[in-house]
Amino acid sequence: MQPARRLLPSITALTCFEAVARLGSATDAAAELSLTQSAVSRQIKALEGQLGITLFERRGRQLILTSRGAAYVSDIRDILQRLTRASVAVRTDARAGALNLSILPAFGMHWLAPRLQDFAQTHPEVTVNLSTRLAPFDFRDTQFDAAIHFGREDWPAADYLPLMPETVVAVCAPSLIPTPLSDARGILSHDLMHLETRPRGWVRWLRSLDIDASLPPGMVFDQFSTMAQAAVHGLGVALLPTFVADPFLNSGQLVLASPHANQSIGSYYLVWPKDREESHSLTSFRTWLRDQARG
Repeated sequence: MQPARRLLPSITALTCFEAVARLGSATDAAAELSLTQSAVSRQIKALEGQLGITLFERRGRQLILTSRGAAYVSDIRDILQRLTRASVAVRTDARAGALNLSILPAFGMHWLAPRLQDFAQTHPEVTVNLSTRLAPFDFRDTQFDAAIHFGREDWPAADYLPLMPETVVAVCAPSLIPTPLSDARGILSHDLMHLETRPRGWVRWLRSLDIDASLPPGMVFDQFSTMAQAAVHGLGVALLPTFVADPFLNSGQLVLASPHANQSIGSYYLVWPKDREESHSLTSFRTWLRDQARG
């Protein structure tokens, strides 16, 4: 059934009507819509004339919806929202869509998340959904399109994009070691904090300085972010990746306990299944991520 054109208001009239109904003022609606107050008032009058009803009653400076106006605006809001969604959908690349990405908590929070706004701006057609996984998994048993992996190229049936090696630094609260130690052996007189998945992290860091010594006891953490907060509160010296440590160092919450930096046991990779057709979303994200890692 073809709608009667005489009953189809203009989009401008409807958006003005919705804005005035929501804000209660033609002046405020005009400011929101970047129109003049008189232009908004003309649109409302034209709409009332086309419909043959009164949409607003004036009470002082406020425009109050009539009962028929209130019923009408409810339907109009739904129509405008559906029209907006339809317009977004038709502009969206049909090949794109969601990208379900598995991330490591520290890398996701401290390195990836601060950069994702850039991806959202350059690729508005792709929605990135993030979930935390600490260990490799079989892509065939999940809905993940890709994952951030730490270690070596040992993820079965996967393709790899190398991102960066993990470089670690020793950090602590300023009250613990005010200036970096010239002799790293001095760290051994403090409590050292350990990461559950890097049990030999301190041993490797010290051996890179030709120091072979027994380690003092210390707390064990399952995530870098928790260990960083413990270091801020003076509970010991932490060995953190630079991308985790840098915000705390820049804010002065942590300081370097030693100027020495050392590469960890592995690198970070983007991995994705070999046996699955690659989506446009993944291609866009991988290209963007490669440029971010190089930058």
